Amino acid sequence: MEPEAEKGNNRNRMKKLGWVLVLLAVSAVLTGAYWVIVLRHRVTTDDAYVMADSARLSSRVPGSVLRVMVENDQPVTRGQVLVELDPRDYQAAVDQAAGALARIEAEVQATEITVSLTDTQKEAQLLETKAKLQETKEKKLEGRHKLEELQKKRVAANADLKKAGRDFKRYHSLLESGVVSEEQADRTRTNLVKAEAQIAAIDAELAAVRASIQASEQEVEQAQAQLQSAQGDLRQVEVLSHKLAALHGERQEARAKLEAAQLELSYCRITAPISGYIAQKNVQIGDQLQAGQPLMAVVPLQDIYVEANFKETQLENIRLGQPATFKADVYPNYTYHGKVVGIRAGTGASFSLLPPENATGNWIKVVQRIPVKIILDEAPPQDYPLRVGYSLQVTISTRDRSGRTLLPLASKP
Repeated sequence: MEPEAEKGNNRNRMKKLGWVLVLLAVSAVLTGAYWVIVLRHRVTTDDAYVMADSARLSSRVPGSVLRVMVENDQPVTRGQVLVELDPRDYQAAVDQAAGALARIEAEVQATEITVSLTDTQKEAQLLETKAKLQETKEKKLEGRHKLEELQKKRVAANADLKKAGRDFKRYHSLLESGVVSEEQADRTRTNLVKAEAQIAAIDAELAAVRASIQASEQEVEQAQAQLQSAQGDLRQVEVLSHKLAALHGERQEARAKLEAAQLELSYCRITAPISGYIAQKNVQIGDQLQAGQPLMAVVPLQDIYVEANFKETQLENIRLGQPATFKADVYPNYTYHGKVVGIRAGTGASFSLLPPENATGNWIKVVQRIPVKIILDEAPPQDYPLRVGYSLQVTISTRDRSGRTLLPLASKP
């Protein structure tokens, strides 16, 4: 009986072993099929963290803190006033700059009126002087023409006088001889007197014309002097114009100083550049701030994203637009969904403060990691909020490889 019982036990063991082998074979087949169908189209990393483009606030001007309106973890909206500095010194600077600008504006307006009036007056005076000069020149020229005509007329009259003198002498000689009558001799005397009177009249007229010409020459000289004076006055207008241009420059400088003072006054109210939550607040009422001193940060939890650092050997099939799922260590039972929107242009080590020197003699090959940016399909629920720095386990489905690995470069203008 014992040999038969032992044979039965062996058969049972063989049967159990066969079932085990079958189960192992089925498990291997299923595992292989799951890897082929599912796992080989996924890449996973636990080197991933929640990120956000936080705004770090600092004071742009030195001053004393007058009010602090927020506390850590408080939500704020874009444009909300967070900190106020004492504005009195900056308000005084604005008032001083505004007064300087008003003074220069008044000087500019007065100089513009002076330039306009002076230019009009001097231009009219110059035109009048030019017209007077032209008139005196024409008068002088007219006198010269008249002088030439009188000189020609005197030559003719002088010839008549000589003829009348000869006739007078001849007729008086003939009168004494009794050849001509006394009446004829008297007629020659009359002609001689007329010729002498005509010469005297022409000489008087010549003297008057010469005097007129001389007076015209003096008037021309005076008009030329007045013209030079008027031209000099126009140069005064040019000087005033240059002064006005300098005042325009001073006005522009005063406006810039006023704008700078107003800008510094506006910096006394430190506002939130984005909406988010306050973190790392480091300012109290009464603090004396310096320009550039950090005060707090605004973290936009509504715009968080994931930065997953994949090994370079995992990047072959990752494309932009591929779906991704991830879990946070703080919420291991909740899954978030997102998509790939960017693959960094270099490894993390390449952008570090001290990048590796691979050309040195002592070199050890290390698998590098590339940051991959993932954005969420929708904002995290209120029960499972994500905070900057949370550790994540990220999985990307690489089944769809139709997307790009790089965004296209912008075309040159």
